[in-house]
Amino acid sequence: MSQHEAAKTKSGRPSELSLEAQILLALTYWREYRTLYHIGMDFGIHESSASRMVRKVEDSLISSGQFDLPKKLPRGDVDDINWSAVIIDATETPIERPKKTKATTTAVSENNTP
Repeated sequence: MSQHEAAKTKSGRPSELSLEAQILLALTYWREYRTLYHIGMDFGIHESSASRMVRKVEDSLISSGQFDLPKKLPRGDVDDINWSAVIIDATETPIERPKKTKATTTAVSENNTP
């Protein structure tokens, strides 16, 4: 992951936490299932910064190619599959909200009131 960080030419404000602390933050989030708000308080950062750091670590691990899940299940009977692990996705995801436009926020005229 440090190679990935060194290769970045992204502008902006540098992170308050070191790379090791960011990885520790992500591991804490995955291991303890605490909210990002409380983890952020422990590390002295805002909840949104903690969320960005967790996503950054996840994206780095995924792009490395060493942590991919199999794309397809093996063919055959379901009873023949050796289930050796159970994976539960309990991550927080950002909510997608519709964009507010002038057309959607314009009040309806009430001229037809009886």
